[in-house]
Amino acid sequence: MTAKTAGTLHLVGVGPGDPELVTLKAARLLAAVPVIAYPTTGEDSALALEIATPHLNPAAARLPVSIPMSVERGPARAAYDAAAEAILVHLRAGRDVAWLCEGDPLFYGSAMYLIARVGRDAPIAVVPGVTSLTAAAAAVGRPLAARNEMLKILPAPLDDETLRAELAATPAAAIIKVGRHFDRVRGLLAETGHADGAVVVEHATGARQRITRLADFAHDERPYFSTILCYRGDEDWGRP
Repeated sequence: MTAKTAGTLHLVGVGPGDPELVTLKAARLLAAVPVIAYPTTGEDSALALEIATPHLNPAAARLPVSIPMSVERGPARAAYDAAAEAILVHLRAGRDVAWLCEGDPLFYGSAMYLIARVGRDAPIAVVPGVTSLTAAAAAVGRPLAARNEMLKILPAPLDDETLRAELAATPAAAIIKVGRHFDRVRGLLAETGHADGAVVVEHATGARQRITRLADFAHDERPYFSTILCYRGDEDWGRP
């Protein structure tokens, strides 16, 4: 071993919501690992844990990590610093740890913040998972893009100028991290011609899944845990 610990940190993608979309590899690992670590917030108690629970070793120790949901990055960085230290205590004692991550660990996932903090001192293994993006496409039942079309994945917190320019240059886009930016993004999609073909998917594959045409949202309504899929290309599948 080149690392300093006897335990391995497994960064485990548990998928978008449906526990049956957890991969066989993830389920096997979660049934055996002795320590389960997971992020939790004030808004959503612990979605990754909720998804993974049917697959967990019932005797595993649980290590919740409270992550502040704020624009300032300092508090979250401090939380991940503390999480890394707590995880390393177990790794140094020879216990493997699984960090639960919604969707895929490396697709805008919290797992990336642990790689640099833990990877210097312990081996890390990544178990990929079904992403919210592909889950939303499956829920809607239409391709993200086709043939030689470009697909852009755009975080909603980007500024108007950047979003407008990126949307103007692509036939197909997925807008993630929508939240409080919904009204602003809806206006930009109307400007760039994507609104007519836009669909909002909330809680993809979960018990609270909801699929709504963007045009059908009331102006005072906000989607939660959502992805907006939009299209203005020429492929046959995209026609009404």
